[in-house]
Amino acid sequence: MEITVILGIVVGAVLGLTGAGGGILAVPALVTGMGWSMQQAAPVALIAVAGGAALGAVEGLKKGLVRYKAALVMVISGLPLTSAGVRVANILPQRWLLGAFALVMLIVAGRLLKQARMAASRVVAEDGAWVRLDSTTGRFHWSWTTASLFVSIGALTGFMTGLLGVGGGFVIVPLLRRFTNMSMHGIVATSLLVIALVGSGGVVAAVVHGMVLPLQTTALFALAIAIGMLLGRRLASRIVERHVQLGFSLVLIIVALGLIYKATLNF
Repeated sequence: MEITVILGIVVGAVLGLTGAGGGILAVPALVTGMGWSMQQAAPVALIAVAGGAALGAVEGLKKGLVRYKAALVMVISGLPLTSAGVRVANILPQRWLLGAFALVMLIVAGRLLKQARMAASRVVAEDGAWVRLDSTTGRFHWSWTTASLFVSIGALTGFMTGLLGVGGGFVIVPLLRRFTNMSMHGIVATSLLVIALVGSGGVVAAVVHGMVLPLQTTALFALAIAIGMLLGRRLASRIVERHVQLGFSLVLIIVALGLIYKATLNF
């Protein structure tokens, strides 16, 4: 019981410091700290990720940052794929899932390190947007290219959500930055809404496919995460963002290497 609270507070604090992306630590925390399998940890972690994302999405909605239609398209295309991800997760060996999750963590860590380096050197990323917001209306001009982009992002997000129990922010944010001219605040707010809804769908898909959630442990973990988030948000204003990115990326690399080691033990 105590370990559940400690893990929840730690994951929640990281969520508060880094945003929804910090929820990526929820699965390895449950796998290593509680001794659960990836299949057991994923839906419980998704509850934490979706809850944290929902809080951020509400704030984005109040500020008018969310691109509703784009989010809706990504959610509609992503929800059916969560079930496919869960089915694949139930088939794959544990070591493969651990290896895949470790790879995702290393990719996220690499992206964070790149962002921190660009921020330090004040390098501006090139604008190679395929889809653009209208400067007058602030809305996307919808075409087959626009629809295809958001459907593809949503489908990939849904599949990864069901497969690994991650919110999909590591998919949505870099792709929207690469292929649209949305502001970073708009990208984050829109992605949080998608993560909250698709993540909730991932939990439902896991339950439909036979996963039984330990209600007491899940509730305790979620409560501890909420407390940790409050602590993390208070700390966030006192720490330079670049330092948070560097520290978080280092933690991700260490945890990823631990998962790889754990995966090798399952051979």
